[in-house]
Amino acid sequence: MKITFHGHSCFEIEHEKHRLIIDPFLTGNPVAKAKPEDIRADYILLTHGHGDHVGDTVTIAKNNNATVIAPFELATWLGWQGVNTHGMQHGGGFNFEFGRVKMTLAFHGSAYITENKEIIYLGNPAGFLLTLGGKTIYHAGDTSLFSDMKLIGMNKKIDLAMLPIGDNFTMGPEDALIAAEWVNAEHVIPMHYNTWPPIEQDGEAFVKALEKKGIKGTALAVGESISI
Repeated sequence: MKITFHGHSCFEIEHEKHRLIIDPFLTGNPVAKAKPEDIRADYILLTHGHGDHVGDTVTIAKNNNATVIAPFELATWLGWQGVNTHGMQHGGGFNFEFGRVKMTLAFHGSAYITENKEIIYLGNPAGFLLTLGGKTIYHAGDTSLFSDMKLIGMNKKIDLAMLPIGDNFTMGPEDALIAAEWVNAEHVIPMHYNTWPPIEQDGEAFVKALEKKGIKGTALAVGESISI
């Protein structure tokens, strides 16, 4: 299974014949190298409705006839834009052709802000537990540290966790270290940092702090991939 980091919270997952992308914020992302037309995806997973996560979803979905998996309200809103969707809610799981998705809690906001100074509520934010190819991946979405993270890794071994470390809008490195321990992650990739000045962090320093706790960490450069 190949996992490629496209900056911010966007990850592309390739497994056998399936291609997934999470939170495809490419256009307007100052660190992204890929363009929407470069992306081939069967499924798009969205953690919440902010523009820096929904990003190029509609374009990519229509280019690829892809299905968007998202919190129910966000999925409904995207469906009105002619996109194939599968809505979910916290605690629920579903078996797709590529594997299983379970939606987890995340503590953040979720809304689309229009040019007319309107705020469109798009449901509660979420994280995802993805089980495919005998591996379990946890994408935490945008979130603070919360004690129920201890339950996420209780019944299932987390092979890889993507955790935000940017601070300001999400948990920072110190809380993300605690989160890595609480979800009992074997391997952690930091995300949601260094996109803009308010969320500048040292990914390599975070990885070193993880390793002191006996947790493997990788700070991927934009466009870099790993295999698990």
